Amino acid sequence: MQIFQCPNCGAPLYFHNTGCTCGQQVSFDPERQLMQPAAEVCANREIIGCNWQAEAGGLCRSCAMTETLPDLREAENRPLWEISERAKRWMLANLARWGWFTEADPGGRPVFRLLSENTAVGPKEIVMGHANGIITINVTEASDAVLALRQEQFGELYRTMLGHMRHEIAHYLFLRLSAEPGFLEAFRSLFGDERQDYGAALEAHYAEPQPAGYDHVTSYATAHPHEDWAESIAHLLHLVDLLDSAAAAGLAVPGGPPPGYDAYAESDTEAEITLAVDLSIAMNHVNRALDLPDLYPFVLAQGVRDKLGFAHRWLRRA
Repeated sequence: MQIFQCPNCGAPLYFHNTGCTCGQQVSFDPERQLMQPAAEVCANREIIGCNWQAEAGGLCRSCAMTETLPDLREAENRPLWEISERAKRWMLANLARWGWFTEADPGGRPVFRLLSENTAVGPKEIVMGHANGIITINVTEASDAVLALRQEQFGELYRTMLGHMRHEIAHYLFLRLSAEPGFLEAFRSLFGDERQDYGAALEAHYAEPQPAGYDHVTSYATAHPHEDWAESIAHLLHLVDLLDSAAAAGLAVPGGPPPGYDAYAESDTEAEITLAVDLSIAMNHVNRALDLPDLYPFVLAQGVRDKLGFAHRWLRRA
């Protein structure tokens, strides 16, 4: 993620800022990827702190994609909705750097259902996932306590709301890319045939989970080609954004990236992944000085890197 500038005084502004210390109120323009003086602001600005500019209907581009809100009769759901929308905006701003969901993108847009397990009529089971362009997100996992509990429950190295957003949007990106000539054939030769029974594959995975390895970035990626793709896309987005954010903050390791580096303009996937991994190893070392978890606790074998390269080429090409 870039570090932005105040349009009034030039001071640094960060992605979630609504104003500058100089008093200037700002809104984010996702099309031009900059902060501008606040004028037509999203209708959710005062409700959940959305700092994007308004588009059609008074909502911003991101909030307009949300079809269903959690039950706001439960007071605890409002801050969980706010955190979830913040993660969604970050994910969409990243993808816009490659042209996805911009004014120049003629394709469809995903629809989000943001639901909570806690409702005014009692607990409700929520299954996160994607189906025919509709993405369901369980905002209950915007709670740090719930995330930590489920990360331990599922034995995962990493689990965040932004990670959920990146994983689920990947399923929608597959739907869009499937219409591109040559995509499905190339996909199946590398990831396998996604037409195999999804329900049976997940049942087999949960009955006997397989470890991540040479070809799969996580255990969940072994479950089915669709999940292998979604995990690969999520990790690609993690690594590119890690490198882009580090470059914006002036962080680097010997050998790169150079000042002004734009990770979203990079076409050499292998070089980009290597830079991101080298940087994450250095930052893991720093985190350990404060007894914090590793920033990026994954080892990327060449089979995984090949899949990240495939995903990178198609996302940039589209």
